[in-house]
Amino acid sequence: MRAKFTRFAFIGFLLACVTFPALGQQASDSERAAAKSYLATGVQAFKNGQLDAAVAAFQQAKQADPTSIIARLYLGTAYAAHYIPGAPSDDNRAFAQQAIEEYKGVLEKDPNNLTAIDGIGSILFGLGGNPFDIDALNESKTYHERHIELRPNDPEPYYWVGVIDWSICYRTNRELREDWSKENPNGNLAPADELPDAVRQDFANKCESTVNEGIERQKKAIELKPDYDDAMAYLNLLYRLKADIEPTQDARDEDLRMAEELVDQVKAIKEKRAAAPNQY
Repeated sequence: MRAKFTRFAFIGFLLACVTFPALGQQASDSERAAAKSYLATGVQAFKNGQLDAAVAAFQQAKQADPTSIIARLYLGTAYAAHYIPGAPSDDNRAFAQQAIEEYKGVLEKDPNNLTAIDGIGSILFGLGGNPFDIDALNESKTYHERHIELRPNDPEPYYWVGVIDWSICYRTNRELREDWSKENPNGNLAPADELPDAVRQDFANKCESTVNEGIERQKKAIELKPDYDDAMAYLNLLYRLKADIEPTQDARDEDLRMAEELVDQVKAIKEKRAAAPNQY
């Protein structure tokens, strides 16, 4: 699963802010003018794909006007654009940490800045995926929940909470299956097989509340955005995890039925978009 910010999204954000509305109010006129010049240089470098030059220019803007929120926001965005989710190198992870540091600097001055909140949430999600880091994923979730508190009608943060819940519980489910298979070498527990009762109960104890939260978050995302096929896809996956928690066959079958219905809904939405791409 890729982090939600792409280079194209970053560029759109930068261009949208090209008027630099948040330059520091405590800086002198000359400091603000210098910062504005460096910011313009950085935006142009970013548009040209020159990320190192963009970082350097935004660093200069921050130095010229240390009170500028926008300089730190742009610098964090440029660091984040360098970061490749899942790539394990120290240099790559350093870009992630630098981006988080700048975004946190923004939040110290502007606690409700959604770009910084979403940026941290996205980067932490990437850091939590490879290698798997449940603490990073749970911290990522806190930022998406923070977005929900500020903008409860935005569907995306509900989606991301649901994705994180699925990621954590899918990992737990897989590990429980692997552990059972090691202890029962003559057994054959395929990924879609019903869990043995003891394993099912263990999974329920560890993940029932998280799976239920993920389901409710994805339902809310779809309520706010009825054609949200990504949310439907993850709701399908969450229902399959819920099936592994159910104590009765009837309840398990019902969860799997709802999962299959969501697969059909996603297929129908994708076909509709393919037939009329200019409408989406």
